[in-house]
This record gives sequence, structure tokens and C-alpha cells, in this order.
Amino acid sequence: MELRHLGRTGLRVSRIGLGTLTWARDTGELDAAEQLKVFWEAGGTLVDTADVYADGGAEYLLGRLMEDLVPRRDLVVATKAGSVPDPDRRFDGSRGHLLSALDASLTRLGTDYVDVWQIHAFDPHTPIEETLQALDIAVGSGRARYAGVSNFCGWQLAKAATWQLAGPGTRTRLASTQMEYSLLQRGIEREVLPAARDLGIGLLPSSPLGRGVLTGKYRHGTPTDSRGASDHLAPFVEPYLDADATRVVDAVTTAAHGLATTPLQVALAWVRDRPGVVAPIVGARNATQLRATLSVESLTLPDEICQALDDVSAPVHRYPDQDWSTL
Repeated sequence: MELRHLGRTGLRVSRIGLGTLTWARDTGELDAAEQLKVFWEAGGTLVDTADVYADGGAEYLLGRLMEDLVPRRDLVVATKAGSVPDPDRRFDGSRGHLLSALDASLTRLGTDYVDVWQIHAFDPHTPIEETLQALDIAVGSGRARYAGVSNFCGWQLAKAATWQLAGPGTRTRLASTQMEYSLLQRGIEREVLPAARDLGIGLLPSSPLGRGVLTGKYRHGTPTDSRGASDHLAPFVEPYLDADATRVVDAVTTAAHGLATTPLQVALAWVRDRPGVVAPIVGARNATQLRATLSVESLTLPDEICQALDDVSAPVHRYPDQDWSTL
């Protein structure tokens, strides 16, 4: 699998990442082991997790598999901290919480360090400089090799990156930002993606298949074995089952038919090769599904197909996003 640099750093990662959101919850140990082995054998290196996935179960399972199945040195492990199960506070970006969460992640993962440690979301109740100090301490202590953020809007990302760049040499440059990005969700193109590209921060798209909708599986109903049929994930899928999404899915399906490939491959190739993108994070129910996803490595979309998909999925940009100063 082709490797790409993570932002403006020396770290190279596979241009497709393996997500573990469902590990230890919907995906058992056997299926997770088969997925990780398939991913590794295909040349995949970037594995994404978080301390809240399955309440830590995903990290624990990944740690066991790194010990018994795949060498730790062959993987780029990325995890996140900052989300909390508190009814009054969804995120905690305080230095104390973050560093304690990192230590707990390392214990579950059975490793001395993570390759990429990410702040899961912006915490409006904690000064950003305190949150970023946790990144500096983590990298300075060797517990994390690189640092990033997740779910930061444009101004939050720019503020965080500027704070890090403006400080002394010991501050940790942000390597990555993880955001939802697909043909069904292009909102980050307004501010987040331009900021990331300007600042040299690599984008790791989550849900690159539009929460599974872009595969075409929901065109004629909801499959019983799909996320849309599960009690806890149906609300996650439902927003992408409207008429606008249907038009995009139809266009992806038409393109796939013309290229003799699958809608999954077309949708994934589109986001993988967007400017600023380093590695879309994909999830799978089983190894067979993951193999089908990884086969996108051999596909590059023709320019005319990319343009057609751009047009049918184009987000609405108005003031102050586009050329307003020339009107």
C-alpha cells in the first residue's frame, strides 16, 4: 500500500487507515484479528482507535492483537482522549484528565508509546493552551511520538496550530486533524481543510463512505445486518438517507458501473485522493468486507468522473466563503 507523510512531518502512514470504532462491541476478537491481519498483509500501517471506543475495550483488544498477531513496530497506532461519559460535560480537555487518559490508554494497548495522540474534540471549558500543554508533555515524555486533534472547526484548528507554532521550539507541531469527510459530508471544505493545508496539517477523514450509505446498500431499504438496522447506530446513519444523499449515491453507482468497479471503491477513491487528505479511516464488519475495501488501492478515478462527483455533491458556499470581495 502506498505511504504518505502525515502532514508536515517525517512520519509516513498507509493511505488507508483501519478504524476500530466497533471493536469489542459489535466486532469480536476473532473478526478483529482477521481484519488486522488482512490489513497488515496488504501493507496497511495506520490503526485508529480511542479511549472511549467500547469504553476502552477497543484499545485493549488492539493491544492483545499487537502482542500475539502483528508486530507493534509494523503499526502506526493512533488513539484519542478527551471524550468523557459525563451527562453535564461531553469533553474534558484539561491537562490532568488528558494525561491520565493517555496513561490508561498505554496500559490497555500494552505499549510504551502511541504514534499519534489526538485530542478527541475541542473543550470550551478549558483554555486551549492548557489542552495543548498536555500534547507537549506527552511528546516530550516519549509517551506519544506525534500529536493531532479531532473534530476541531476551522477557527479552533487555526488557533491551536498557531499557538503551537508561535511558541518556543519545545512545542509540538500538530501533525493531523481527524474529521468526517465524504461525498455526503463536505462541510470541512469551507474552513477546516483550507486551514489544515495552509498549516501543513494532514487530514484523516472519518466515515469516508458516508456512514456506509455511499456503498449503495441502502438504495432499496435497510439491510438487516447493516449499521442502519442496529439500535445504537441507526441514528448515526439516518441523516444520510435523504433525497440529497440519494442523488449522490445514484451518481456514485453510475460511475462504478461505468468503471466496472463498486460504489464503495469509487466513493473511497474520491476522498482518498482529495487535496490535503492523508488517509481515510475505514471500518469493516469482517475480513471479507475489509478486503473489498482495500482493493481500492488499484483504482484511480478519471478526472471527468471526479468532476462529475464534485458537481453532484457540491456543498453550498456563500458569504464569506467564496469570492465575496470581488462582487
